[in-house]
Amino acid sequence: MKVKVVLFSTALLLSLAMSALAGSPSPDAGAPGATVSGVVKFQGAALPPARIQMVGDPNCAKGRTAPAMNEEMVTDGSGDLANVVVYISDGLGDRTFDPPSQPAVLEQKGCLYEPHVVAMRAGQTLRVVNADSTTHNIHPTPANNREWNKSQPPGLTIEETFARQEVGVPVKCNVHPWMKSYVAVLKNPYFAVSGKNGSFEIKDLPPGTYTVQAWHEKLGTKTQQITVGANESKKLEFDFK
Repeated sequence: MKVKVVLFSTALLLSLAMSALAGSPSPDAGAPGATVSGVVKFQGAALPPARIQMVGDPNCAKGRTAPAMNEEMVTDGSGDLANVVVYISDGLGDRTFDPPSQPAVLEQKGCLYEPHVVAMRAGQTLRVVNADSTTHNIHPTPANNREWNKSQPPGLTIEETFARQEVGVPVKCNVHPWMKSYVAVLKNPYFAVSGKNGSFEIKDLPPGTYTVQAWHEKLGTKTQQITVGANESKKLEFDFK
């Protein structure tokens, strides 16, 4: 029996490989960026925020003009959902991005964290500010980064970094147990945190096909696929239940 041997040239193999890759658009760093914006909604009857009882430290109530409220679920009358991290979770390939020189800021004010959810870059400095007249204890409990736990007297500023991506790092205060916040650490600059009206906007995204993920501390994650071209603007809506 004769065996027919077919030889492929290097040029032919390269051509076949390039044809296969053509079906999967990759980000074009040289093209004008796109804008992805939209809104995050909560479908259902959200419980009204509960009042926080700040007991044990009279300094916490100083300067407050309104009662402190729990921020686990912040919605308005239209179901718009705040404090949702929306970010590009896949599609950028092996591209890397230098962290910004400006720090992300987490402030303690009236014995609450502001903002409730802070988004930052891996390798970026997190500056923790104590604007209160009482001592706090900052204690992030990450799963994919180094844990740290530091006392912070009034007027002292703490600076730390997170080396790896991790969305939803819990932050607590060991002195005031009602104080809770979250840090979203991202490896790329394409992210946003929804505001009180549920809106978000991600700018300058290179043309390509991406996975966009939305994360909420109590409601979990939602994912959508999107393809954007140069200078294109696209709208997304994430619905949580």
